[in-house]
Amino acid sequence: MTLSIYSRFAAEPDDTQEIRSRKTAIFLLALSCSIAGLIWGAIYAVVLGLSPATFLPFAFTVIVGSSLVISHWTKDPRVSIYAQTAFIIGITSLLQWVIGGLFDSGLVILWAVLGPLGALMFLSLKQSAPWFALYFAVLAITVIFDGYFAENSMDVSEDVRRMFVAMNMGGASTVVFLFAGYFVTAAVRERKRADELLLNVLPADIAEALKGSDETIAQHHDSVSVLFADIEGSTPLFSDLEPTEVVDWLNEVFSVMDDLVDRHGLEKLRTMGDGYMVGAGIPNPRSDHATSLVACGLDMIQALQALPPRNGKRIRFRFGINSGPVVAGVIGKSKFHYDIWGDTVNVASRMESHGSVNQIHISRNTYDLVKDEFECAAQGTVSVKGKGDMETWMVTGRRVT
Repeated sequence: MTLSIYSRFAAEPDDTQEIRSRKTAIFLLALSCSIAGLIWGAIYAVVLGLSPATFLPFAFTVIVGSSLVISHWTKDPRVSIYAQTAFIIGITSLLQWVIGGLFDSGLVILWAVLGPLGALMFLSLKQSAPWFALYFAVLAITVIFDGYFAENSMDVSEDVRRMFVAMNMGGASTVVFLFAGYFVTAAVRERKRADELLLNVLPADIAEALKGSDETIAQHHDSVSVLFADIEGSTPLFSDLEPTEVVDWLNEVFSVMDDLVDRHGLEKLRTMGDGYMVGAGIPNPRSDHATSLVACGLDMIQALQALPPRNGKRIRFRFGINSGPVVAGVIGKSKFHYDIWGDTVNVASRMESHGSVNQIHISRNTYDLVKDEFECAAQGTVSVKGKGDMETWMVTGRRVT
């Protein structure tokens, strides 16, 4: 039996991953306890002969096994939860009292604690409380009337008592260990997945800060570089394509750009429809923010030109870069977004919109930082909305030393 078979227990098409994991755990706990019932029944049959103590574990297996079938058929795992919780407390208590005192039975009452623990795994704390109360009630009866049960115990030798103690302590602790391990592993796996999803939208340092505090995250950076890239003529480019074809094509292109951003150690800030935004020097300052971002932009142009055309067409971008101070922070309550604001960002966007296809258009702020490493062609003055006339350059390539 494989995990894929386990995961089909009481499964419904709209089950979330969390619900599927819980149903799998319910099935595994019931199955393991049912197997334990068969083993204990067989051992009692050999050691104690045919007696109520022999039939009780088999009865438990039949009841809990039947509850699994009903739960699977009705798609309601609560049937199995309540059956195994009630009967693991009830059957083990009866076993304890039928065989004799606490030590005559080898502390078989230890198994009863799996009832409320199982309830706590799958039900709310409020729903689990009555099962804990029931467990403590049967435990109190067992302790208070232990003398009576011991006087009316079955004829069990000292060696058999020790064997029963080892069986019950070992068996119960093994089940607890395995299922605690299952839930810890599942929790670690879900936490890792949540962290990975968080890192998809936030820088690593910002994600860690956000997990450790509810305070507003806002930072001022004196000198960073910002790149905007936008597709030239996207409307006619995609007009005759199916939606899935558009998304698939954009995913191919933006994945190439994502890989280059990661390779250069930069920070992708967001995609905006058919636009793309990258920051350098945020959230962690770096002195080469401008040169690293220009180098990344040149690599993007080369990589995108190497992609095969689709329907005889290619996606082509305009690139714009500006450098200067920004304010960075996280906004949003349920959907977090790391972003930057300031005049530096606005000018970078203007550099892109006034740029040319497959060219990197830069401001003087950026030019002064990269001119020693990159060849740049002066564009004279460009009238930029909200800024007036600005000197700009086109990056033509790396300088050859």
